[in-house]
Amino acid sequence: MAQRTSIVKNVPNHRAKPKPPDFFRNVVLLAYDGLGAFEFGIAVEVFGLPRPEIRDWYKFRVCGLEPGPLRATGGLRVIAPGGLEGLSKSGTIIIPGFRTEEDPPEHLIETLRRAHRRGARLVSICSGVFVIAATGLLDGRRATTHWRYVEKLKNRYPRIKVEPDVLYVDEGDILTSAGSAAGIDLCLHIVRRDFGADTVNLVARRLVTSPHREGGQVQFIERPVGEESSPWLASLFEWVQHHLNEDLSVQDLARRAHMSKRTLSRRFIEATGTSPANWINGLRVTRARDLLETTTLGIEQIAGGCGFGSAPTLRHHFKTRMKISPAVYRSRFRVK
Repeated sequence: MAQRTSIVKNVPNHRAKPKPPDFFRNVVLLAYDGLGAFEFGIAVEVFGLPRPEIRDWYKFRVCGLEPGPLRATGGLRVIAPGGLEGLSKSGTIIIPGFRTEEDPPEHLIETLRRAHRRGARLVSICSGVFVIAATGLLDGRRATTHWRYVEKLKNRYPRIKVEPDVLYVDEGDILTSAGSAAGIDLCLHIVRRDFGADTVNLVARRLVTSPHREGGQVQFIERPVGEESSPWLASLFEWVQHHLNEDLSVQDLARRAHMSKRTLSRRFIEATGTSPANWINGLRVTRARDLLETTTLGIEQIAGGCGFGSAPTLRHHFKTRMKISPAVYRSRFRVK
């Protein structure tokens, strides 16, 4: 299955004025009857927990589509402190997986349209994309959803450019994720956008998860990383992370994994959905992002430290994956 890169793409919108960073840190999570507890919990865990060690952390609220208590999977009940009127001043609206067998109510659709016109960014996890799609705001733009719903999304909303094989898509003011666990990746991606590499690493440590999985990674793999039947893969991943600045070849990885080059390439693609070389380049771009955000090192120094060897090579791979140059990325995301 081909890998598609869908990380940061700056799409022009028609907002009257640019919004300050603290506007987007006002987060509202939509609750509704029949709510998926896991997807709801992801947003609560990432944005709703108090984090006094982080300055200007998110202001978080839950708003109910219907009067409560609202039923959630597992026999849980959710009582939202407010209704849709809470979306009127929010800068980030998160929609967890929604009921795909029915159309969203018109008053919700119109509320989201008004919020978007006001400058709010809309975020969906899994089938929550069907709600945003109903607003028409995704027409002509890219989006993703759980692989089970891809064809339904394509058929119901043919104007959307559905990316079936990615974890999440960032269109600037509208962000969509694939299946439930990919919502964790998207939420951490948002934290990184808002606060930078150091903060997202801190949040990821508290979640005991990876701070970054590339959005273009395929949604499902045949073998999970670190599976007992393939401990070589987890060991190899760990080793590569500490040797990114070296000139790594597939032959080097095969030697490290004690297998032939051909066997490594085949088993690697089976396990991760991508080639060893492409995976290494992704790790190097991620390392470059961290250095661009947190240091004042020059592009040549960063290229050497990441293993790209030269600034032109870094710029090529960075722009291919991130859709912007390293210099522009630094100007927007470097932590002062």
